[in-house]
Amino acid sequence: MAKSASGKWVSRVGASGGGKSYQRRRPSNFIGAITLIVVLGLLTTIYSRYEYQHPAVTTTAPQVAPAIGTTWYAALSLQACGERLPFLNADPNFKGGFKVRAANVLQISPTSPADAGNNATLKQFAAEFPGLVLTSSKLAVPTATGLVNPKTTYANGQTCPTGSKYAGQKGSVVYAYWRSFGQKTPTLTTDPASIKFSQYLRVSMAFEPKGVTPLAPLQVSVNDMVAATQATTTTTAPVATTTVPATTSTTAPNAGSTTTTTSKG
Repeated sequence: MAKSASGKWVSRVGASGGGKSYQRRRPSNFIGAITLIVVLGLLTTIYSRYEYQHPAVTTTAPQVAPAIGTTWYAALSLQACGERLPFLNADPNFKGGFKVRAANVLQISPTSPADAGNNATLKQFAAEFPGLVLTSSKLAVPTATGLVNPKTTYANGQTCPTGSKYAGQKGSVVYAYWRSFGQKTPTLTTDPASIKFSQYLRVSMAFEPKGVTPLAPLQVSVNDMVAATQATTTTTAPVATTTVPATTSTTAPNAGSTTTTTSKG
């Protein structure tokens, strides 16, 4: 049977490897594909070499002070109805992050995240000190053995006892603190959790009638705080001498003889 015209045309195209337009297109497509593969290979090699020569650096965020291993000191005072309360019982063997030393000096040495960084607050100190209660509505100072002492337990709205400076007046819990020796007027708050410890912090925990500003910690407490700091600070450069401004103060009931100093300036 004779082949049709269309069949002959298909045969010729197959024998020649495709039409003229296909023959012109095939080399350019092939070359483009090879070029793309080569370019991608080079880019991958260059990127891999860069990553090898410039490894990613992992940075650790700095810890919030005071970090575990830090040692700071603060001066404390306890007051009620215009009278200073006895010093807290010093416990040099206490293993927590807050250690009370003589003369109401507090050593802040965090031992765990619970009392380090932003957790190093007055509230956390009270939580670790046996029998001490510091809240926005209650101030309770324990006995030397850590037991509840009704005579030194105060709640908002309670009346100051007979014989005190503000006898008969209702009082409430207030906390005053000074972050530097140059700060003359204390910052007042009713929230112990808002007072984060810092080096040389002075803080007074008080129960006073409205409008009464707590007194700053005694000068003996401040002096011992500074001395303890300088004794535990080791540097290669000479240690600068810190001058502590004198303040008018009286000794707490169990702190020995009464001492009065004249304020400078």
